[in-house]
Amino acid sequence: KVTNGCMIEINDTGTKLRYKPGMIVGGSGIEHDCGKSRGIGWFLEGLLLLAPFAKAPLSITLKGLTNDETGLCVDSLRTVTLPLLKNFGISDGLELRVLKRGARPEGGGEVLFRCPIVKALKPMELVNVGQVRRVRGVAYAAKVSPQIPNRVVDAAKSVLTKVLPDVYVYTDHYRGANAGLSSGYGLSLVAETTNGCLYGAEASAEPGGAAEDVGLMAAKVLLQEVANGGCVDSSNQGMVLLFAVLGPEDVSRVRLGKLSPFTVKLLRLLREMFGVTFKIKTDEESKTLLLSCLGVGYSNVARGIA
Repeated sequence: KVTNGCMIEINDTGTKLRYKPGMIVGGSGIEHDCGKSRGIGWFLEGLLLLAPFAKAPLSITLKGLTNDETGLCVDSLRTVTLPLLKNFGISDGLELRVLKRGARPEGGGEVLFRCPIVKALKPMELVNVGQVRRVRGVAYAAKVSPQIPNRVVDAAKSVLTKVLPDVYVYTDHYRGANAGLSSGYGLSLVAETTNGCLYGAEASAEPGGAAEDVGLMAAKVLLQEVANGGCVDSSNQGMVLLFAVLGPEDVSRVRLGKLSPFTVKLLRLLREMFGVTFKIKTDEESKTLLLSCLGVGYSNVARGIA
């Protein structure tokens, strides 16, 4: 729906698939049903990498599960991932808005995503972490008692306020048609440093679990992300490294904490696909890694096509 001219071939035995990508066209008024097996965040992670290089700005409505363990929840993408894109020159017209919540198993959520196009990415410089100065978050709930998100917030703050005084988490309770087709609740947290670095954490309700468990889990995950260090949290390491490779023929640098298994695999893929090898320097004092590379100078070839 966002590309034109792609080809998919499957052999007679169903053991091989050949995919030839087409042109990324973008456009507005596009709708897509993401189904019930994957969350909307899983689809958005892919769109975030493709949409800036489309022929026209993208405006798409995604329907399905807004919060799911198979991918980042839409709240984390909105508060942590989208601000990171500004470091590459992707900012004007960038928007992610939750229209309806959709919990497992039936979903029913709806999200509007808008993304501008760029001619080329800017080189990135993310090396100064700073000190964590505040924590913000949202406790969302749909088709449950309004007291549930309040209990989630209280549990999370009982942990976070021991290490930081500036903690504010608001509740977002959905009712009626905007609450989707299933009941559910969860918590999305973001910690911000004095230099603008962001760390995200999230947790959603499990069947039979207590509301307090969700708050405690999200708070502990956030503290672990902060302890890992770096300027980017573990969930967004891959996106930042890929955009660094696609950037201009200039040096991009980023400080990361402990590399996730996905990031390690991605570094190998980037070397194979683009021939780019990152220079990795260990900082013993902060226990972080300083990664740098020279971009391949990729430009948006679809933008100039009539």
